[in-house]
Amino acid sequence: MAKPDTAPYKTFDQITDRLDEIVSQVRDKETSLERSLDLFDEAIALGSKAVDMVDRTNFTPEEEAKLRAEANDKDAGQGEKDEAAHEQGADGQQGEGA
Repeated sequence: MAKPDTAPYKTFDQITDRLDEIVSQVRDKETSLERSLDLFDEAIALGSKAVDMVDRTNFTPEEEAKLRAEANDKDAGQGEKDEAAHEQGADGQQGEGA
């Protein structure tokens, strides 16, 4: 199989927009398995291109600090969600002590 053409996608935003479109198409029940697999291949190629873009980007120390802080905030938020889900039982009821 030929590698999908990612040349039209020159910015990170263009890549993420296309990846969002791919997700929507794959979720569509009318999309065939064969088409879904082609879209999967395209998504892998786009993901690789995005990683290459990030790896080549030279961030200033201020940008790096901001990105690190945003990632930490996101991780902290996910930890709170995980804890809340753990406290809520499998039957959707509040756990004891809550």
